[in-house]
Amino acid sequence: MLSKKEFKNEKLYQTTMFIARKMIKERIITENEYHQIDTICTEKYSPIFGTLFSDILLTSEPK
Repeated sequence: MLSKKEFKNEKLYQTTMFIARKMIKERIITENEYHQIDTICTEKYSPIFGTLFSDILLTSEPK
């Protein structure tokens, strides 16, 4: 079971990365910038589940 702090950190990480994925889909940021954001957020929030999905970029979805 997650502590309140772990849960909060997980939510913050997931929310931030959701926004970053939207930004990469809209070509606002590059793939390199996405990875930089992921690295910073991983260090800051220490997500438990988030790192399982960090390499999944949704840029290859059909348009």
